[in-house]
This record gives sequence, C-alpha cells and structure tokens, in this order.
Amino acid sequence: MMEGIFRINGKEKRFTFNPRSRLLTVLRENGYTEVKEGCKEGECGACIILLDGRLVNSCQVLTASAIGKEIITVKGIGDIHSPHPIQEAFVEASAVQCGFCTPGMILSTYYLLKDNPNPKEDEIRKALDGNLCRCTGYVKIIDAVKLASRKMGEK
Repeated sequence: MMEGIFRINGKEKRFTFNPRSRLLTVLRENGYTEVKEGCKEGECGACIILLDGRLVNSCQVLTASAIGKEIITVKGIGDIHSPHPIQEAFVEASAVQCGFCTPGMILSTYYLLKDNPNPKEDEIRKALDGNLCRCTGYVKIIDAVKLASRKMGEK
C-alpha cells in the first residue's frame, strides 16, 4: 500500500491506496462520486478532472503520479448552494438529462472558457470532443456552453 497527500477542491486530503490504483477509483472510494466511472479507457469523459490545471481523464492516471498535485472536480468550481455560471447555464439550457456526463461536460467547458471566453461553435465542439452523452444529442449542451460564455462575459 502507498500513502499520499492530495489537494482536492482546495482541501488537503491523505489517502492510502494500492500502487496500481487509478485516480478515478481512489477519488470515488473517498467520496468524490461526482467523478463518474464510465468506460475506464479514457474515451467517454465521465471521469474528467483538472489535475494541476490540465483537463485529464482520471481513469488514465495512476494515483501515485498525482501525489501532491492540485485536483479539481466539478464540485470544486461550484456546488448546489453556490453554482458556477457554467453550472447555471447547463441547467437553464436544459443540457442536463440523466446527468452522468454533466460533470465532464462542465469541466471541459470551464477549461475551454478559461482561455477562450467567446468560442465559436466549432471550437466548442472540439473542446467537448471525448465527452460522450447518450441522452441529449449535444444540441442543448452546445447551447449551454454558449450561454455560459455570455454569462461569464457579463460578470
């Protein structure tokens, strides 16, 4: 077994884990269920997190390689009591159906808008590539990203 300290959503956490464990598994085992377990192959985007500011599929990261790093899940940018404008936009645009893909979609949007506050539709599609949604057909999700861009421009 290994032990490490991680900074998750602004709080320091100490975990004990198997050296072969993926970060997705360790996060979920420690209550971060907003990080969804989908394909386990880095193809669906359900497990997306920010790791030291980079967008990554946590199912493709060995936990040991994340020791001492900054991890942000979707709850790290906002929660039900204090939602981020992107989270508000997804609700307002009806881009949330089953909700399984939503955390990854929101973090991908956050990552996009951080550097590109007014993306064109093709840039939105490229930023969301690798995030699979089985419910919405993506139209409402793209609408949500456009709305989030406007909302964030107003603040």
